[in-house]
Formats: sequence, C-alpha cells, structure tokens
Amino acid sequence: MTKPLPIPPVAVTAYQCVSAAGDDVEALYNSLIANRSCLQPLRLFDIPFKTVVGEVATPLPHIRAGLKAYDCRNARLALKALNQGRFRTDVERAIADYGSLRVGLVLGTSTSGIYDSENAYAHLLSHGIMPGDFHFLQIQTAQATAEFLHHELKLQGPCYGISTACSSSAKALGAAQRLIAADFCDAVLVAGVDSLCRLTLRGFHSLQLISQEACRPMDANRRGINIGEGSALLLLERQSAANAACLRLLSVGESSDAHHMSAPHPQGAGAALAMAHALRLAGRDLNDVDYINLHATASTLNDLSEAKAIAGLFPNPPPCSGVKGLLGHTLGAAGAVETIVSLLALERGFLPGTCGLAQADPDCPCPVIVAPRLERAPKLVLSNAFGFGGNNASVLLEAA
Repeated sequence: MTKPLPIPPVAVTAYQCVSAAGDDVEALYNSLIANRSCLQPLRLFDIPFKTVVGEVATPLPHIRAGLKAYDCRNARLALKALNQGRFRTDVERAIADYGSLRVGLVLGTSTSGIYDSENAYAHLLSHGIMPGDFHFLQIQTAQATAEFLHHELKLQGPCYGISTACSSSAKALGAAQRLIAADFCDAVLVAGVDSLCRLTLRGFHSLQLISQEACRPMDANRRGINIGEGSALLLLERQSAANAACLRLLSVGESSDAHHMSAPHPQGAGAALAMAHALRLAGRDLNDVDYINLHATASTLNDLSEAKAIAGLFPNPPPCSGVKGLLGHTLGAAGAVETIVSLLALERGFLPGTCGLAQADPDCPCPVIVAPRLERAPKLVLSNAFGFGGNNASVLLEAA
C-alpha cells in the first residue's frame, strides 16, 4: 500500500451548530452533558409509519430578497447557523484578513433542497404547474446551499458541494484542508447541512432501518436509526501565530471500499482503512488517540462493522461513544456536526456518552461508554463518518 503523504494541520478558529439539541453550540454542549435524547415525533410533514426524529423545531430565518431563488429549508438552516453567536463576525474577519479571493467554501450534504422539491412536485400534482418561485438548480442540486452561502458572504474563492451520503461533510473537511495545503486558500468555510425530507425517511423505512422509538447505538437490542437534521459550520485557517491557541484539524482519512450499495463491509475494512489513513497523514500512532466519536447509527450491521474495525485496528482501543441517540442521524451533515461534538470534547475537557445505550452488545468489541465522563480531557480525537457505498471518512482533531 502506498503511504499517504503528510498534510499540514489547519486551525479551527470558529465553529457553530444548529441541531435538534438547540440553536447553537452551547445548547449542543448542554445536551451532551445531560445525555438526554432530543428526539421527538415528526412535526414538519406526515408519514405513514411511527418514528421519532431530530427536528430543528425553532423558527428559521428568512432569505434576503436578492437571494430568494435559493430559499429552501436547507439554506435557512445554514443561514441560522451562520448568524448564531459570533460566527458570521469570525468569517468576516477572515475575509478582511485574507481577501475574499482567498477564502473558499466547501459544503457536504445528502438531501440538499429535497424537502422543498417534494413540496413543489406536490403543487404540480394539485395544480398542474410547478410553483413560480421554485428554482431547481438553486434548491435541489448538491452545490445549491454552498452557492447561497458564497453569495451571502460575498466570497470569491473556490466553492463547491460534496455529496457522498453520510460521509459528505467529513469529506468536505478533508477537501478544505487540501485547498489550504495546495495554497488555493488561506481560509475555508466548511458546512455540513441536511434537512428532513420524505425521501430519506421513506427510503430508510423501505430498507427496514428506521426505529419506531429513540435509537440505541451499540446496544444489544438496537432496532435501527432515527433521522435528524442540522447545520454545522467550521472556519478553517492556515496555521499562524495568531491562531496558535486554537484547536487543530490534523487530517481526514478517506477510503472507498465499495463493498455493497448500502451495507458496510462485515469486518469494517474500509472504516479501518480511513482511520489508519487519518493517523498516517498526521504522523500519529494508534496509541495517541484518546477518544473515538463513533458513526454508530444504531443499525445492526453498521454498529457491528464499526466495532470490528476498531477492535481490528487498535491493540488497546480508546473509549468510544456515539451521539445519534441524542440528535438522530443527520446524514450528510453528520460528519461536520459530530466533528463539532468532538471539538467541544477537546475544548471543554470531557468525553460524551452514548444516549440510549442500556445493554452493550457483546458482539461489538470496543469500549463504549454510556454516561459522559467529565473528568477525562482528551487531547487527540478521531470522529468517524461512514456513508453508503463504502464512502468512509475519519477526522483527526487535536487540542490546542
């Protein structure tokens, strides 16, 4: 196997997240510490089966008049995260420091504007004509919300979307790091945004993967997944004296095992390869990892495959946990959302628990923790995101 070339780390100078846990990272942190499920019955639309979801229940902002062609739930979720706390101010500071040509944008999504497309086609069925304000390219396509953010912030650097199912926004982090390493950019805004829609809920239900109740990652009696939505934004910058005290993205390991259209490799071969690549790219050893944020969707095969990958790769696996029992599976946003969970663990010195885990599956051979550990301050964290078709990514993060 060819050894991957090392890549320079980048500073994570700001991050923000909107999810079922609440409107910002403080709400997310509080939910992680409480380790209480945020999953609720679906309110956004009707479906013909029982489940709970990670729905963003608070009002979303309006898209300004000049960008109305991009108006959809996905873009509004992105805008809400952009406007939380100081995040927009941090991005504008980066634009002032480097110039708009040197600030890029990479977005990961799987659903993009599908929810609004579904509504538009329902209008077509009822009225025989598509709504006049529906613009397919600005709503449905994978790059649509990336373009919206690019215009909203008046950026001029590289801008594109990545859609590789549930690894989308983790891979967006890797793409952003490479843009900086290749000297195309000095800073990159990375976004992971996915919104609830009928297609994903009905699709996963048709695969018999949807749980009727709150999911139980890594539990012996797990019954499937819950779908969530969210918007996670991260600002990556070239390392400098000014950001030396910031958290660092060391590397993103990627693999594509193409074992099956939807099922993972039974021994987790691709997952193990992604984790190993992340460590090699950063020049770190297996024993350096203090904590692993699991992909842990609570499906029978996925959890088992990931656990076997970790047990096969790590001689002494570190503590592991998964947060989808709190937030649901945010699909294309999951990589970025759970990178922020990992950044909070590094910055605030704790290990998240595994909400919903009651009885550990003895067939999943990795040390999964149930409750948050507030006395453990990790220094090096892996965060996993594995998608359909064996599209795998593992994000390696380091404390300041």
